[in-house]
Order: sequence, then structure tokens, then C-alpha cells
Amino acid sequence: MEGPSNGGLLYHEVQESKLCAVHCVNTVLQGPFFSEFDLAALAADLDKRERQMMMEGGGGRGGGDFVAFDSEESHNVSLGGDFSIQVLEKALEVWDLQVIPLNSPVAEPAQIDPELENAFICHLEDHWFCIRKVNGEWYKFDSLYAAPEYLSKFYLSACLDSLKGAGWSIFLVRGNFPKECPLSSSEASNGYGQWLTPEDSSRILKACNVKEESSLSSGRVQRTGNRLTDYVEAEDEDLKAAIAASLLDSFPSMPSTEAQTEKEE
Repeated sequence: MEGPSNGGLLYHEVQESKLCAVHCVNTVLQGPFFSEFDLAALAADLDKRERQMMMEGGGGRGGGDFVAFDSEESHNVSLGGDFSIQVLEKALEVWDLQVIPLNSPVAEPAQIDPELENAFICHLEDHWFCIRKVNGEWYKFDSLYAAPEYLSKFYLSACLDSLKGAGWSIFLVRGNFPKECPLSSSEASNGYGQWLTPEDSSRILKACNVKEESSLSSGRVQRTGNRLTDYVEAEDEDLKAAIAASLLDSFPSMPSTEAQTEKEE
């Protein structure tokens, strides 16, 4: 019988600046496969293609539509590090995964029986996270929390319904997911990722909840340890400069994915 992927461990990333899109992609793939610079390169490539299409369809560089489009900032990444769904789609396409809006006709079976799928991406305003099935169990991998949250099959449907009702955009991810992350590789850690057993994850969340309850009982409404409140406040000038430099590159490189991984069937 085939053993559990990644030795039964869960891969989770905690919030770094506004890199939730990076965290979302990596937790879908269950490993540190992409960096912010990889996604910035994909965003730059998408911007280049969009400008080319506008130039061809708008009467050249002098066309009014092209001038207006070209004068705007990137449509696929902000200087703060927030990426578009098109960038996430391109990143996952590298691993032969398809991103499908959950409200589309082709995703109708997933609306009825979501537990039969493997992953969902959720987006609202400038935050991304994923809900992923790992080794037969469902978890919510939200980088604003210290560890992934276990979801029963029943609660999976309730969670998705609640997110839809709150205005979240939900996307289904289908395809052959990487079976293993090359843990022996020097790229197996990106600084904000961690490998946890399901038991470790449960203990971390319980400890965070105890801290939160203690804080609430003292009259100080805080999200200590569990929600990373510096998500909104953090301003990473070095990150902004690096992304801006990537966007100025006329020939962005594609993400490096040298490690060949076994695919799930």
C-alpha cells in the first residue's frame, strides 16, 4: 500500500508581509516550491503579454486604450506583494494543475460533493488561502493562523458555504498534485514554512486559543499568536523594491522547478 505523502507531515506557511498568494500556492502544492520572486516573474510575463495584446488590438502604441493601459501599474502584482488569480493559475500550471471557478458549470460536481476533490483556493480583497486534502484529511491552510486547521468532511461543506455567503471567491484546483516535496533539497525551506504533524498542528492551535481566551478575559481584544495581526500593518520596503525590480525586467524567467517529483494519481 502506498504510504502517506511527505511522511505524513503537513506543510504550512505563516504570513510574511503581504505574501499570502505565495503561501497559498505553496500550501496547495504542499512544499516551498515558489518564492515571491518566482510569482513576480510570472506577473511581469503576464503584464508583457497583456501589453502586447493591447498594442495589437488598440492601433499600436499610439492607441488611446494602449496608452491608458500602459500608464497604469501592473495588473498582476502590487508593490506590496499582492498577486492576481492569473498569477496563481500560471504558477499551478507549471505543475499541470488547473484552477476553475467553483461557480462554473464544470465545477458543479464539486459544489455537490466537495469532499471528493483535493484543493480549493479562497480569495477576498487582498487575502488568499487554501483548503487542501492531505493524506485523506481536509485542512484549512490560512497563513494568518499559526498552523493548519483540521476540517471534518461535514464541516468542509459548511465552511465553503460560509465563505461563499461572506463574499469570498472560491476556485477548485484539479490535476495531479506533487506527491512529495524534495525535503533533502537546499530549497526545502524558505524561511516562513514549517512541517508539522497533524498532532503538532492541533496542539499549536489549542495553545493559541488558550492565549486568545486569556487575552479576551483581561479585556484586551487581541489575536495573540493565532492571527498574525502584523499582516495589515507590515510594510516591507525591501520586498517592494525587489518586486519592482522584477517587474522592470524585460525578460522575466520562469520559476525554477528542477526537482522532479512523483505525482499523485
